[in-house]
Amino acid sequence: MLLIIGTQDAEPTTPEADQSLMQAFMAYTKEVYDAGVMVHSNALDSFETATSVRVGASGERVVTDGPFAETREYLGGYYVLDLPDLDAAIDWAARCPGARAGRVEVRPIQDFDLS
Repeated sequence: MLLIIGTQDAEPTTPEADQSLMQAFMAYTKEVYDAGVMVHSNALDSFETATSVRVGASGERVVTDGPFAETREYLGGYYVLDLPDLDAAIDWAARCPGARAGRVEVRPIQDFDLS
């Protein structure tokens, strides 16, 4: 899985720069699809719409608006790709526009047998 991580501290952008980034993501999405490695992908709504939930040892819920307060980063979207190894995942992550606009975290997905 490629996790697209943005930062709230990014420099302000222009509408033209935003449009250019969206076009780059659309081209990248087509590239991974055409390569036959796309499993799933989606953008997430703005971090401002996020709600974080933690449950303490006593079972008490702590619900806060937004992402975790300890960081200025946020998860902006993801790609699930079917790739043979970490080197291939790193290659695809480096091609992702998110690696230039923020960072891309590469994370294997664990398969669980639920039968």
